[in-house]
Amino acid sequence: MNAQKFPRMIKIGQNFGPHTSIGNVYTAVRGEIEGILPSTRMKPGDSVAITVGSRGIANLPEIVRAIVDELKNWKCKPFLVPAMGSHGGATAKGQVEVLAHYGITEDGLAVPIKSSMDVEEVGRTEDGLSVFVDKNALSADHIVVFNRVKPHTDFRGDVESGLLKMMTIGLGKHKGAMYYHQAAVKLTGPKVIRTVGRAVIRNCPVALGLAVVENAYDETAIISALLPQDIETGEGKLLTKAREIMAKLPFQEMDLLIVDRMGKNISGTGMDTNVVGRVMNIYTPEPEWPKITRIFVRDLTEETGGNAIGLGMADFTTEKLAGKINWDATYTNAITGLVVEKARLPVVCKNDKEALETALKTIGLVSPDEAKVVWIRDTLSLEEVMVSEAFLPFVREMSNLEVRGEPKEFSFYENGDLVDDL
Repeated sequence: MNAQKFPRMIKIGQNFGPHTSIGNVYTAVRGEIEGILPSTRMKPGDSVAITVGSRGIANLPEIVRAIVDELKNWKCKPFLVPAMGSHGGATAKGQVEVLAHYGITEDGLAVPIKSSMDVEEVGRTEDGLSVFVDKNALSADHIVVFNRVKPHTDFRGDVESGLLKMMTIGLGKHKGAMYYHQAAVKLTGPKVIRTVGRAVIRNCPVALGLAVVENAYDETAIISALLPQDIETGEGKLLTKAREIMAKLPFQEMDLLIVDRMGKNISGTGMDTNVVGRVMNIYTPEPEWPKITRIFVRDLTEETGGNAIGLGMADFTTEKLAGKINWDATYTNAITGLVVEKARLPVVCKNDKEALETALKTIGLVSPDEAKVVWIRDTLSLEEVMVSEAFLPFVREMSNLEVRGEPKEFSFYENGDLVDDL
């Protein structure tokens, strides 16, 4: 029997255009907060709760340390609150462990981490929704809301992932996250986040928000401190900028996308839906682009703790990945977010080689060695990718793409796993 044919792959670089990044993130964060503190009601001796979520934000430990240090410099008493809905298995201990994965610990920052799943109802929105907020955050004299602003992975609107979402899903903990996702089926995600966020600002001691935006190279590009009354408008402007500078795949149509790793630290849905073009939920229509016939995901990140939310967007995976799944954490996340489709198990293959062979048999009347294949590290790492030779004529015509190697065959270890060429 003839051996399975595979396309040859070429490494290319993507130029995402002019971009800015902040050199000294720690200093920039402290400067932003220092400039806005006199306009808040904070005074020496006040306690301050700082929200920290479960996303793999660039320079996360430095940003959190800078917030803590500047508040201490103001003679306040800061502490951290894990604000992450149902993540970490929806347990107080699990959410502390999520922070530890990112290098954020009580000993490292010399501040308490107060983790609990208990919430208190603080009011209602104009639509009559109950507003739930973490009890530890409410125990503080002030709350500092910190998050990254970026396009959301489950819905589209003028408010997506950012400070308002942190006040809604993050501070709402498991109870609030489940409730708000249910409400979003009828009211839409943007409306729920906007109205709940407004209610939190109105009824809770929110002192300021700190928003960050990342560029296409996964670098901190913008840091913005906002007073409560400016959060909604300011976040909208930052979201527009985040959309403009986010990374994308080099092509809009392909037969197969290979993803080395997925996880909660990469995206809330394991793989960014804005990159792979699959949403798979009951309240958002599927995007028109990109069009990807098959997706093969090879592994989970260590930081995701076995949470494989988003795996349902793939068509093929490996026994290695399947063996790492924590189904309790995955199902809790999927059910809370009403995205049970994203917890489905795709075709599980013995190893990478079998998965590639099988995937290439399911792309239609396309010879495997002529298939249009893209291979990426993860949906955050798109500066360098591998593409099959079928794309080479298009690469040479596109000024933002650069060939960075010679065509080479896929190579495999004895156990059938891919030799990493990225």
